[in-house]
Amino acid sequence: MSPLDSYSQIVAGVAAELTGKVASLRVPRRGAGRAGESLGSAVVYTSDGFLLTNAHVVGNAQSGTASFGDGTSVPFTTVGADPLSDLAVVRAAGPTPPPATLGEADELVVGQLVVAVGNPLGLAGSVTAGVVSALGRSLPTRSGSAARLVEDVIQTDAALNPGNSGGALADSQARVVGINTAVAGVGVGLAVPVNATTRRIISALMQQGRVKRAYLGLASMPAPLPAWLAERVGRPSGLRVVEVIAGGPADRAGLRTGDLLLSAGGQPVSSAQDLQRLMFADAIGKPMSITVMRNGALVDVIAEPSELVAA
Repeated sequence: MSPLDSYSQIVAGVAAELTGKVASLRVPRRGAGRAGESLGSAVVYTSDGFLLTNAHVVGNAQSGTASFGDGTSVPFTTVGADPLSDLAVVRAAGPTPPPATLGEADELVVGQLVVAVGNPLGLAGSVTAGVVSALGRSLPTRSGSAARLVEDVIQTDAALNPGNSGGALADSQARVVGINTAVAGVGVGLAVPVNATTRRIISALMQQGRVKRAYLGLASMPAPLPAWLAERVGRPSGLRVVEVIAGGPADRAGLRTGDLLLSAGGQPVSSAQDLQRLMFADAIGKPMSITVMRNGALVDVIAEPSELVAA
């Protein structure tokens, strides 16, 4: 009889599979005339040395050091970073462990077991476990002087601490479903999901070093549709506009806080990811039809997304 119960066996199995594939990053920092370094984590993504981490972990640094659980350390260079998704890609200049297996965050359900693997407070190979507490959250972030929101993030109660950022959030099969990004409060951690949209972002970072993004200038969250509207459009939810950036494309188009967004570019939208997958280079400068419900009536507007420019 195993001394471990089934829950412990799952967590131990994920730990055994992933701890060696999550690096501890040391990133040089300079400011106020002083040099220092910050700590983070990164997940081995490919067999030829690409690793995934957070944009806020690498910041403006072009290089750093990645250390692994087997005691090896290799220098890395920053390939590209995307502050809007808080994802970054770095490349190790030396051998790395085999890549982690990626999962699909869109298949997660609230209450599902997840395991966080990273290097909190510089303590390499740390593992915590919890559940998916919520899906579709928005994370306020800052790039330079510009405040932005990372949307569609995963909320978990698996304990996260400084240094966990860039590490893996995995399901019970040790598949990486998120990249840990923030501690929002006691018992609340957030992770960028691994899904079709973020895979597209990662691919662009690997190939071009940046993501050319379209920008509407709004923040939203999923919200239920009234019964009559849900029956009419054939789905139960849309996106509630919770913030409209002054002077942005959404503002110029006449969108307002409180609008319930139903479609954009002729596509139904019921999650932040539905909108995000439309916000790539091919949407920049082109008219985009948007339908919202406002005060019980359907309203059509035309917005013209601009290119998102780093602050």
